[in-house]
Amino acid sequence: MNVHFTSRQTVLTPELREYCERRLAALAKVFAGVNEVDVILAHERNRYKAEIHVRAKGSGFVVLEESHEAMNSLNRAFDDLERKVKKDREKFREKKRRGGRERKEIGLTVAAEPPAPERRIIRAASVAPKPMTVEEAALELDLKKRDVLVFRTEGTERWAVLFRRKDGHYGLVEPE
Repeated sequence: MNVHFTSRQTVLTPELREYCERRLAALAKVFAGVNEVDVILAHERNRYKAEIHVRAKGSGFVVLEESHEAMNSLNRAFDDLERKVKKDREKFREKKRRGGRERKEIGLTVAAEPPAPERRIIRAASVAPKPMTVEEAALELDLKKRDVLVFRTEGTERWAVLFRRKDGHYGLVEPE
């Protein structure tokens, strides 16, 4: 694990450096696979900002905390980092558990299929109120930006369906 310390407008004392290394060592036990850690301590207008960047295999974390004391900022930042790491590990563990359980169930049941989702019928108003020609129906289909229009043909008063095809043309269905 490579640790880089940066201090801006302040001096990084040996006590602060030792504290950071001790907390990072404890974190390394919990979070394996840490490649690099950047610890940045900055001083601006009576405030100390502690920023920690952790780059690990498969993920990375950034934590930023600020307070009136350097040690307090670092302590809060390491607490937040530890909380994030534990939450990430728990997510990974739960995801792994669910995947393993599903595989076992599939292996035990040979011909069982997952239940089909219940199909719902959603009503849509796409009926033209007056009789019209096929050309008028195509114009209305374009104007209202619909995919399907049910209308009565002019002259015969029979129902017809005009729909937009995937290739961009129109399809017409007239009952016999």
